[in-house]
Amino acid sequence: MVKFGKKIVKFRVPILILSILLLIPSALGYLHTRINYDVLTYLPDNIETMKGQDILVNDFGTGAFSMFIVDGMEDKDVSKLKEKIEKVDHVKEVIWYDSIADISMPKSMLPTKVYDAFNSETGTMMAIFFDEGTSSDGTMEAISEIRSLAGEQCFLSGMSAVVTDTKELAEKETPLYVLIAVVLAMIVLGLTMESFFVPILFMLSIGIAIVYNLGSNYFMGEISYITKALAAVLQLGVTLDYSIFLMHSYEEQQIHYDGDKHRAMAHAISQTFSSVIGSSVTTIAGFIALCFMSFTLGLDIGVVMVKGVILGVLACVTILPSMILCCDKIIEKTKHKPFLPDIGRISDKVTKRYLIYVALFVVLLFPAIYGNNHTGVYYNLDETLPKDLPSIIANEKLKEDYDMNTTHMILVDSSTDSADVGKMLNEMDKVDGIKWALGLDSLIGPSVPASMIPDSVTRSLKNDKYQLVLANSEYKVATDELNDQIKELNTILHKYDEGGMLIGEGPLTADLIDITDKDFKTVSAVSIGIIFVIIMLLFKSISLPIILVGVIEFAIFVNMGIPYYMGTKLPFVASIVIGTIQLGSTVDYAILMTTRYKRERNHGANKYDSITTAHRVSAQSIMVSALSFFAATIGVGLYSNIDMISSLCILMARGALISMVVVIFVLPSMFMVFDKVIVKTSKGFLPPKE
Repeated sequence: MVKFGKKIVKFRVPILILSILLLIPSALGYLHTRINYDVLTYLPDNIETMKGQDILVNDFGTGAFSMFIVDGMEDKDVSKLKEKIEKVDHVKEVIWYDSIADISMPKSMLPTKVYDAFNSETGTMMAIFFDEGTSSDGTMEAISEIRSLAGEQCFLSGMSAVVTDTKELAEKETPLYVLIAVVLAMIVLGLTMESFFVPILFMLSIGIAIVYNLGSNYFMGEISYITKALAAVLQLGVTLDYSIFLMHSYEEQQIHYDGDKHRAMAHAISQTFSSVIGSSVTTIAGFIALCFMSFTLGLDIGVVMVKGVILGVLACVTILPSMILCCDKIIEKTKHKPFLPDIGRISDKVTKRYLIYVALFVVLLFPAIYGNNHTGVYYNLDETLPKDLPSIIANEKLKEDYDMNTTHMILVDSSTDSADVGKMLNEMDKVDGIKWALGLDSLIGPSVPASMIPDSVTRSLKNDKYQLVLANSEYKVATDELNDQIKELNTILHKYDEGGMLIGEGPLTADLIDITDKDFKTVSAVSIGIIFVIIMLLFKSISLPIILVGVIEFAIFVNMGIPYYMGTKLPFVASIVIGTIQLGSTVDYAILMTTRYKRERNHGANKYDSITTAHRVSAQSIMVSALSFFAATIGVGLYSNIDMISSLCILMARGALISMVVVIFVLPSMFMVFDKVIVKTSKGFLPPKE
């Protein structure tokens, strides 16, 4: 690796030129990577609700639908507006009163059930069907165009409208996430490093690696908006340590080689590469665990972040050393004394008073576990967004004026007898929370013969394989009431058609709850298992993995338990991924201290001196690392208006600080208690020497 380091030093200028040139294809890849704003599409393709979505697109040519509310407008104007909407690209069909009768005909002639469903005291409502999926580019473009045609008294609701608003908000905020993370991280680094200019080089080096990572996402086809928003911030947070380590190593090697900076850098690269490989492996392991989720958003985040960590390591040992050597004079001119208290002074006190920290660990463990197990989680995607977005306002109006919260779509075999379909709809009408259930036959009353229904409307609701039925629920998505209602509706449906399918946002979210509940257990087990094995192989010990993983898991329990005691709920994604991210990215703090503890023990020091020295040497580095991670994430968490992003960043920021405190105070105390056990169950440790 020293030879590798010498090559980097020798070719530092070509490396910088090449790294800049590679930004061009990376930027093009980034700009042409599609972003997915609908997290429900990450559900497994083989579940019934997802199969039903495919049938809607393939057999009906309908991928999504929205309810469009019009208040205080005369029927003739509503009819003209409907005609304009029908001409919008990707709008397949618009169903309103004039779809089945001339507007000169009194609305009282409509079947009462249909009239009540689509009219309120203040206005009327039409159903808009799109020819592409809920989150497709075509549907979102159509949503934007419909809004431009509509006035202030018009409200477009539905999942597609929510996804469109999510896209607009995310596109506006995401660039600011990176800016906030960079500025705050640079402030922390400027105060804790020995030069004000070095943090700029860190940001440039990591920034290049981030652009490479985001550009290479092009080969994945698409990534989620959550991944896009978090990737840069998270990559900055977890790979910043490597840059700090290189700089510290370079400064040490300059003393060793009497100011020969080229030679010092070659050895610093070698030392850094060897050290960060072990550190990055645990971080990568945490992200790999996300790839085991059935809900493939985990795979999306996991793959992107694994690439990000690998590219971060490569940039740290190639691009950053080249930058440091090329900017040596500026670094020297901007040197200053670090504005960081010497935390090593408390090392003796931590070691002497270890029983206090062990007692605090025991006292806090059970409330932390209880809080972690009882923290509330929500699955309704509407709740992650600001309440003043047009789609959220429209959904609320739909609830208030039409008593509609969720609309289920039901696919019934088209050969099912009309009388049986009628009976089925009548039974569904009686289910708690169902306001109405309507099919093609519902449009036909005593005053509206079947011949009056246009073929386009008939084709939208029935073909040679299936007929489409809509059922409106008063219950909100992801509630226990709605999930019970879905089970009851499925029972009724399968009584009349065993192959019938209940689909839509409600059933999809019910599946999401079941799947992510299993995923949480899987991800936790896999991440703990992989990192346990890595630590076991690293230290050739049975006891150390238990202690290190146990200490960080305690920090995770504290972090995840806080929302319970604060009375706040977390978005479901945060509850699944934060544990593995915190474990993978902060167990390095524990590994750093443990490595020094083992070295001191093997050099003949007794347990007290070994642990005190390990604490004094590593505490400062742990503090800088944790504060940098905190700075990179806390600003985004406080700024973001998307709760999915905000909650994740706040949890990561808080988790870094909690892990720092636990490693600095609890881990050395555990070493004091279990030193004899560690020595007996580990290879390479000298016998206890008191």
